[in-house]
Amino acid sequence: MFRESLFPARRRERGEPLSLDAAYGVAREIMRHYSKSFYLSTLPLPRPKRRAIQALYAFLRTTDNIVDDGGDGATLLALESWRARSRRPASQQDHPVLLAWADTRDGYGVPQALAEELIDGVAMDLTISRYASFAELERYCYCVASTVGLMSLRIIGCADGGPGAGRGAIAEATPYAARLGLAMQLTNILRDIGEDARAGRIYLPREELDAAGYSEEELLAGAITPAFRALLDEQIARADALFDASLPGIALLHADGRFAVAAAAATYRGILPKIVANDYDVFERRAHLTLREKLLLLPPTWRRRGLRAGGEGLRAED
Repeated sequence: MFRESLFPARRRERGEPLSLDAAYGVAREIMRHYSKSFYLSTLPLPRPKRRAIQALYAFLRTTDNIVDDGGDGATLLALESWRARSRRPASQQDHPVLLAWADTRDGYGVPQALAEELIDGVAMDLTISRYASFAELERYCYCVASTVGLMSLRIIGCADGGPGAGRGAIAEATPYAARLGLAMQLTNILRDIGEDARAGRIYLPREELDAAGYSEEELLAGAITPAFRALLDEQIARADALFDASLPGIALLHADGRFAVAAAAATYRGILPKIVANDYDVFERRAHLTLREKLLLLPPTWRRRGLRAGGEGLRAED
């Protein structure tokens, strides 16, 4: 596990104040450690926005780790303590992730309410391990992923201005950002079905499992049947449709952030055909793109970074 929590303690032992630059450095390393794909996609951003997106990622990853890495000791109390600390201004932070996050939030006018909803979503994993319907799952996905898209939108800004562009521009871009977050989270859920099952969690809605004629018992046993393949085909089609519906919003973003967002979307979308190429084995094989495959996506992504409504989607096979 990445031990970002040791950073402030070591500095205090040496009697050194927590440096803002060093805090952003920790955020960068967290992103590079946990998600090489997202890290690669941030590189085209101007340095201030790149650091801010990396700080946002570090905040969400560290928040998520309170639950995922906490084992039996993961409690709502620990998460609520983190929530309370996250509300403080940068001048009152003594944790590198929270310092970088608070500086980003306040500097770019990111609503604290979105961070609260993100934490609400992470808290669901402490008490919820099944979802009856897609509507229930969609709420979870909004909290843990669409909120990230909405916070990123405030950092990148819209075409009619930089960060903190007018309410009208943000409002127009908001549904696209939310859909992209949903598409990415559904992709993440499909990729990690086996890992989540081993942790006792099933995110696929029970209604859709039943409709496919595939049981929870089969999923927990890692059974790859014709019914399971058909079920995943439906889930992949849903995620693909959401990518298509979200990507035209890239044209609404500030020009200096379009390529980064388009690259992140194309790279993540590329996981979907990998699941099929792995013969739907999401239990023992983790679908991912190689570095070469990611780099090959960049030229077509660059050409299509200014998509308009009704424009062609960004697909991994292009």
